[in-house]
Amino acid sequence: MDYAAAKSTMCRQCGRHFSPSAPKPAIKLRPKGEIPPPRDPSIFQRFEGLWSRQRSSVVECFECKRKHEVSGAATSTICPACSAYIDLRDYKIATSFSRTIRTRGDVHLTAKGDVGSTGLICHSALIEGKLRGDLHCTGTATIDFVGKFPGRLSARHLVVTRKADVQCFRQVTVGSVEIKGRMSGEIVADTSVTIDKNASLEGNVAAKAITVEKGGIFSGQLVIGQADLTQAELLPEQKAAISRTAESSIPGAAAQPLPAT
Repeated sequence: MDYAAAKSTMCRQCGRHFSPSAPKPAIKLRPKGEIPPPRDPSIFQRFEGLWSRQRSSVVECFECKRKHEVSGAATSTICPACSAYIDLRDYKIATSFSRTIRTRGDVHLTAKGDVGSTGLICHSALIEGKLRGDLHCTGTATIDFVGKFPGRLSARHLVVTRKADVQCFRQVTVGSVEIKGRMSGEIVADTSVTIDKNASLEGNVAAKAITVEKGGIFSGQLVIGQADLTQAELLPEQKAAISRTAESSIPGAAAQPLPAT
């Protein structure tokens, strides 16, 4: 029973909404033993399933390095192996900040930001302001400022933007690096170093390959296929080969291996 003036109501048994004046749908009886056809998921259900799949991610524990899957909406989690706390939050820093950050989220240091902590560990980072400590990224680190970088830098992939002019005082350890602006410092790359058109790199480089596009500049010592840049280990003929490689400017050409010792 409901009010006579009601325009809509809800079933007390199943919770579905309906209009009291609407005719009831005819009930079609199904023969005994017949399997009902599967119901097509609604648009909301399909979207909800797609969203839940896209928003899940795999994170690695800072302590024991075990990986496990977490929801994308989570801001923190606990490692199922060692019970260590794992921060998943994203940080945007626009003022002075002195606390150490260790998160599996992303960090954006704006041009007005100033981080004076000893270390910053995150998934990906965009650095536009001052960073006085170390930076360690499991993903991509993007450098977009003009100035000096006093700490250590490590990342799976490093990008130096066109506006950037950065001077690194300590060794930069990356999987790969793409330089679009200006950079000086010592680089150790697991795979490749790419210097784009009108970009420049000054410093020692150890990598499996290096590509200097037409108009790009590279000035420094180059070691192909090694992970050390100790000056004392280079023989005179190796230094001459390095010098010839650094002076070459063949568009898109990778440097050749050094003569065997």
